[in-house]
Amino acid sequence: MLTIGYIGNGKSTNRYHIPFVIQRKNLKIKTIYQRNPKNEKWDRIEGVKYTSNLDELLKDEEIQLIVICTRHDSHYEYAKMVLENNKHCLVEKPFMESSQQAKEIFDLAKEKGLIVQAYQNRRFDSDFLTVQKVIEEGKLGELLEIEMHFDYYRPEVPEGATSYDVNESFLYGHACHTLDQVISYFGKPDNIHYDVRQLLGPGRMNDYFDLDLYYGNLKVSVKSSYFRIKERPSFVVYGKKGCFVKQTKDLQEYHLKMFYMPHNKDFGLDKFEHYGTLTYVDNEGKIHEEKVETVKGDYGRVYDDLYEAIINGKDKKITDEEILLQMEILETGVKHLK
Repeated sequence: MLTIGYIGNGKSTNRYHIPFVIQRKNLKIKTIYQRNPKNEKWDRIEGVKYTSNLDELLKDEEIQLIVICTRHDSHYEYAKMVLENNKHCLVEKPFMESSQQAKEIFDLAKEKGLIVQAYQNRRFDSDFLTVQKVIEEGKLGELLEIEMHFDYYRPEVPEGATSYDVNESFLYGHACHTLDQVISYFGKPDNIHYDVRQLLGPGRMNDYFDLDLYYGNLKVSVKSSYFRIKERPSFVVYGKKGCFVKQTKDLQEYHLKMFYMPHNKDFGLDKFEHYGTLTYVDNEGKIHEEKVETVKGDYGRVYDDLYEAIINGKDKKITDEEILLQMEILETGVKHLK
């Protein structure tokens, strides 16, 4: 059994973590620390202790893992505190405010023989897992270009911002999902082209980004905007022999927002109309077009990997090097904004 405590009792903890943890018999939530008990918005979980005394988590010898689900400008302070109290630590993304903070936290964990990791749950998005499956089947031939989009039409968000804050930047808040997918599958790029903008002008929110990561002949583009009234496809993959288009995103977040939880058998599962389309030329020159059944996603696999690392001593799947690279890319992307 892996016994867990949480710092934070908001949307992140209750929507993106707990629904997956309670499905796993080898995980136990013991205590949740809520920083503002007067602002409690989520239903309490039976059998879990709620406290506003942080020491009840940090000093509890039964708790092995503490999960930090707060704004990322507090991640460094809390992670350091957790590690200094000899607890393993899982941190929501963006992991830290800078690569320097991230390096300090990883070094402290190594010094104490503890595990600290970022909650990169989007590695287990169904659309991303399906893209991997298609690539590995080889029908596309040599890969040439991949486009990844994470679009919204929420103009009221950037229009409501009257100043620029790196902690509220779109790149930090959203590229941490898609960049991690690229890094986890393709590794460190040869070079990167950055196009990170404030579409409403200087002194306003960062509301657009377009990063091109180059791997030899392959270009992977990570794009997003708050002003896309019609979303671009989630993934488009081009190879010398074909292409694969996955129009719709993973459904886990959508279902969670609707309070349709993982205990439902069809949670996060695509229907036929959501399947991606693979078009390719075979060795005889014939063109084929077919639907590709979507691979099942599961955000909880982050906890499965952590369990294996903490309880069974296996290597963690989300490595320090991958997170440091991601942080370096994020901080480079916004350094010119004001």
